[in-house]
Amino acid sequence: METRELRYFIAVAEELHFGKAAQRLGIAQPPLSRAIHQLERRLGAALLERTSRTVTLTEAGSVLLREARAALDAVEAAERRTRRAALTATGHAGVVLATKAGAAGELLAKLLDAYAAEPDAVTVDLLLCGIGEQERVLRDGRADVALLHLPFDSTAGFDTEELRTEGQVVILPARHPLTVRPHVQMAEVTKLPGLPVPRWPGRDGTYPDGPGPQVREHAQLLQLIALGRACWIAPESCRAQLRDDLAAVPVLDAPMVTTVIAWPPHSRSRAVAGLVQAATRL
Repeated sequence: METRELRYFIAVAEELHFGKAAQRLGIAQPPLSRAIHQLERRLGAALLERTSRTVTLTEAGSVLLREARAALDAVEAAERRTRRAALTATGHAGVVLATKAGAAGELLAKLLDAYAAEPDAVTVDLLLCGIGEQERVLRDGRADVALLHLPFDSTAGFDTEELRTEGQVVILPARHPLTVRPHVQMAEVTKLPGLPVPRWPGRDGTYPDGPGPQVREHAQLLQLIALGRACWIAPESCRAQLRDDLAAVPVLDAPMVTTVIAWPPHSRSRAVAGLVQAATRL
């Protein structure tokens, strides 16, 4: 299969309309229809159920949609990493480190200082991400290495080294009655009146159902908490970066969070290796 065919199929599978898919791809509808028919003949499987009014995915089509997305992501990741490796070799690019905005600030600062002291250190370009985004940018090649947080991020397919394990706290408005408590339980946090846990977008950009406000970035979340519209459960290390209008209370039964440094197992980048070695010596 060619990447062009996969792009064509993904467009049809996502739009479930040949006309809209053709418009999205910038081509005429007849060649798009022929390309999908040829793909089905080559695979020996019907990928789409077509009627005069609807287009739906077959079971085989659903499998190909998932695999096609992964394949194109892998191709794009390879292109990005190859270009960056070529630039790095000539001294025109650094290593890209993805990390969640507002997380592991002290650890990140120590890591950057330790790596900068290495004799062969290159520039580290930070890519600050929203919740869960650092895993995605590492997979698609926009980052060379990332700080991930277990059990929330998936490390499947990556090489990793554990850096730190810590408890969690609930972030509240500074004058909230619970801030005088030495600790709370998860059940108390989930029942806080008027302070629901925020909702972050999934990979497809949609938000899960729930009462919490929709958020996309760390600064937006902290503003909502300060205004008394939400609360947030986060690793204990975030205490060091809290504003004066926010407070943190330990949550005794919240799951422990382990921060790991992760990188693609096939990476041969000296800069990535040096960054990982600096991290493991902290």
